Amino acid sequence: MKKIQMFGIAVVMIFASGLFIFAISGTTREKELGEKTSQYFPSTVDFAGERAPLQIADVKERFDRELLINANLHSSTILIIKRANRAFPIIEPILKQYGVPDDFKYLAVIESSLTNAVSSAGARGVWQFMPDTAKEKGMEVTEGIDERYHLQKSTEAACKYLLKAKEKFGNWTLAAASYNGGMSGINNKIVEQKVSDYYDLLLTDETSRYVFRILALKEIMKNPTLYGFEVAKHELYDNIPTKTIEVDSSITDLATFAKSQGINYKILKIHNPWLRDKKLSNPAKKKYIIEIPTQGY
Repeated sequence: MKKIQMFGIAVVMIFASGLFIFAISGTTREKELGEKTSQYFPSTVDFAGERAPLQIADVKERFDRELLINANLHSSTILIIKRANRAFPIIEPILKQYGVPDDFKYLAVIESSLTNAVSSAGARGVWQFMPDTAKEKGMEVTEGIDERYHLQKSTEAACKYLLKAKEKFGNWTLAAASYNGGMSGINNKIVEQKVSDYYDLLLTDETSRYVFRILALKEIMKNPTLYGFEVAKHELYDNIPTKTIEVDSSITDLATFAKSQGINYKILKIHNPWLRDKKLSNPAKKKYIIEIPTQGY
């Protein structure tokens, strides 16, 4: 009987020890997990100098959602940070030239992750223009030429749209929202709901999240180390030096043309993604500027 009692006590002690160890390891794991997933939350945020009312619970939670999502999309966000080093130096001076706030570069970030993306609806390029809107803003969109893929020209077109939207709505936040929801769409909601602040409007889920996604990427990209993103300078994507060639005639074979410039067809298309065909048809003798890399290929 004594042996049985001793055996029972030993079993209880082993079981209790296991629970204690499990509890400690669980606490440690929770602590480690908390340290990895917890994010810095700023006391104030603004878009183009217009402060978001984080004192409103709904606004704070919507911002928190986008901040957490994007801070934990680790590989995607790192790629965006790397691409920004190449794209922002092109976008920023154009925004400045047109008098559009610098924060709108983050709109391009959420539209396309700074790639020449193609949406299911047919929007294309870094700024995600639909064909008709692109043409309205002065871009050429044909089978052979699609300037939605031309970063400088599409940025200029985006500026034209945003300036018109700012004139209509009176502030940059609604101008940004209209880039997603359309000027008419946003205006209709303002009239229906009898409010004129983006943060007071009940919108579609996509447009409701839109400005908050911009705010989140701005916050993360301006303070990457606070959100656990450590990207060394040498890991960033740089702009490759190029020379420009003015062409005012047709090019029957772009692969042959590329070879004549000391590069290949692939490199030509990488640096001139707006060239959509294997040739350049130009019966009107329009002037096109083609970029030819001088190194880094």
